Amino acid sequence: MRRCVATWTVRPAREMVRFVLDPDGNLVADVAGRLPGHGLWVTAERSAVERAAKGAFAKAARTSVKVPAGLADRVEALLLRRVLDLLGLAKRAGELVLGFDRVAEALDAGRVAALVQAEDASPLGRAKLAAKARVLGRVPEIDCLSVAELGLALGRENVVHAALAPGGLARRLLDETVRLRGFRSRMAAGDGGVDTE
Repeated sequence: MRRCVATWTVRPAREMVRFVLDPDGNLVADVAGRLPGHGLWVTAERSAVERAAKGAFAKAARTSVKVPAGLADRVEALLLRRVLDLLGLAKRAGELVLGFDRVAEALDAGRVAALVQAEDASPLGRAKLAAKARVLGRVPEIDCLSVAELGLALGRENVVHAALAPGGLARRLLDETVRLRGFRSRMAAGDGGVDTE
């Protein structure tokens, strides 16, 4: 559990972003939580990071802090990279199925730890798979990535639907997605959503 320097709420570390100061007083986002130094923790939400950048980091560190411009955007990019890397790793490990039909089959067989659907996908296709997932009970949905981002992570065009098998990678991906979601607003998927895979 960590206390947010911006909101003063206490949350599990997996729902927060850690920051450290380098020797010159520059603020560095430590999304992996591995850099040395005293951690400054912020709730994994764009608004909390923006509020912390306006003086909360300096107050918590009790020293002057050089906050880089566009800090929230930088953090979002780092979190996105982690999510995409984990998706790619899941594919290489054989723990990810792609395509509407294969995902539907995996859901029917009860072999899904997380449903991944592009946020700009067709609402009809998304709703069909989400309904199947609800029948199984608590199957979380990862819906904060675009078709282009999924394609980048998985080395294919038009990846819209995917399903993750149960295991450690699924748990890690769900934790990272919770943090990323705090920096993104859902894209409105209109009737022109993609639904090819």
